Amino acid sequence: MKSLVRFGRFLRPDVRLILAILFSLAAGTALGLVGPYLTGSMVTVIKHAVSATGSPRAAAAPGGAGLHALVVLGALMLGAAAGNGVLQFLRGYLSELLAQRTMLRTRTALYEHLQSQSFDYFDRQETGQLLSRSTGDVETLRRLISRAAPGSLAALFQFVGTALILFRLDAGLALAALCVAPFFVWTTLTMSRRLQPASWALQQQLADLTTVLQEVVSSIRVVKAFVRADFERERFRRENQGYLERSMDVARLQAKYQPLLSQMPTMGTVAVLAYGGLQVVHGQLSLGMFVAFNAYVITLLAPLRMISFLVNLAATAGASAERIMEILDSGGGVKQPAHAVTLPRLRGEVRLEGVWTRYGGGDRWVLQGVDLAVHPGESVALVGMTGAGKSTLVQLVPRFYDPEQGRVLVDGHDVRTLDLRSLRSQIGFVLQDPFLFSASLEDNIRYGRPGASREAVVAAAEAAHVAEFIASLPDGYRTLVGERGVGLSGGQKQRVAIARALLTDPRILILDDATSSVDAENEHLIWDALRRLMTGRTSFIIAHRLASVMFADRIVVLEQGRVAATGKHAELLSTSPLYRRIHDLQLAPGDRALAGGGLLA
Repeated sequence: MKSLVRFGRFLRPDVRLILAILFSLAAGTALGLVGPYLTGSMVTVIKHAVSATGSPRAAAAPGGAGLHALVVLGALMLGAAAGNGVLQFLRGYLSELLAQRTMLRTRTALYEHLQSQSFDYFDRQETGQLLSRSTGDVETLRRLISRAAPGSLAALFQFVGTALILFRLDAGLALAALCVAPFFVWTTLTMSRRLQPASWALQQQLADLTTVLQEVVSSIRVVKAFVRADFERERFRRENQGYLERSMDVARLQAKYQPLLSQMPTMGTVAVLAYGGLQVVHGQLSLGMFVAFNAYVITLLAPLRMISFLVNLAATAGASAERIMEILDSGGGVKQPAHAVTLPRLRGEVRLEGVWTRYGGGDRWVLQGVDLAVHPGESVALVGMTGAGKSTLVQLVPRFYDPEQGRVLVDGHDVRTLDLRSLRSQIGFVLQDPFLFSASLEDNIRYGRPGASREAVVAAAEAAHVAEFIASLPDGYRTLVGERGVGLSGGQKQRVAIARALLTDPRILILDDATSSVDAENEHLIWDALRRLMTGRTSFIIAHRLASVMFADRIVVLEQGRVAATGKHAELLSTSPLYRRIHDLQLAPGDRALAGGGLLA
């Protein structure tokens, strides 16, 4: 329950709303407690009137004192019931308003926290887990605030108020009615302690099930292409079966304790009926008082019977709060500096000084003591075997990760001191697998510069050799693409991504294997567009095909996280054994012809 207490920080901005809810709860409870007393008074009035007149008909005759008293008491009961109904409506509405506003703040905090995390955080997390906690667990807490919390407080007010009235009416009968209270409290606490871990396991299992669904839906083409539907079906069956088992664990606990909790108050009713009935028979208690007392006992039992439902929801909500706080407690990663320096227009100088980096605090260093200076407007190609640290190196420049040792400087500024927005807005990316949103082509090109004019969008598309293709579409630039650009070919998506980068006019450009998955014709168009994009900009080029990097101003060879050699293509062939090996392995005769035939000239 500590997580629920910590979660209370999201409620603090609505203190006035909480006070209004508490007032409606207290006032409604007070009006609800009037009914049993008035019921008892009506029985007493009737009994006295009958005793005085000797006839029930005479007692109820028009103009009689008994009738007048009954009318007044009835009117008071109706007024109390009406007032209680209005207050219940007010309580319900305000509670839902409080819940929705609190969930808005919670979702915002989760989203902003996730946005602030560096890439290594998402490297360690499952998307399904994050989605489950940001939606399902938030919804569970909404139900707690809108239903369980007000219900619990109403039950508490009703219980305390009724108990005080019972003791005022007859202490002996009150003790008889409350004899089961200690056992009830003990059973409730025991149920709560056992139910919360079971609820946590259930929600964790639901998140695992969501992860499987998310992975299968997002990779359905791979699943079908490799005929893995049976494997994925079995994986889903296991997680689904696990969810059933966790659900039954919770149901078993509920089935064990709920009957006990719901029936235990009946013992108090029996005690009151037996003890109070004897008092009435012996003349020690009036019939009206006995009726009123029993009505209050029934009022007392209602909140006790409601406790089992509230305990279930509170236990589930406690698990949800714990899962949400786990996300919000996750620290580390890239943070905006307290006194960030806003960059002017960059010249594009980049320096790495003694950089050491590893992922997630692991044992293996991805980069080891890297020193590299890149001049403004220079194009540098990064070459090396898989795992040499090429992508990691370029991701340090926009500060997607921070090095554990050393510094990364842009125009002489340590990137850890810079305003992230002013830094990243001047860096363009063209990646191996460009991501397109489920929006129009125009919106995708304009994504990095939302305020760009239509003319600027068209100019960027023309420079990226994608304008002709877009013009051939029925809706042109307003054509909607499917999720991740599923309606486009690989070359078309890549050229749209280049147009998007062109439109932002970056000073530093990062090309991460941008042509590895396209055919020769598209590669020619893409590289022509890329060379236009690179003109006058500091560029980092990562490519596994040497034909794609030979035209760079400088080639840097990385080996196991270290700079093994730098130089031009011809120079490295004679001075770097690793580069020569990569050349012999990857540069086939067809690639040599391509390199010498004008594509890269």
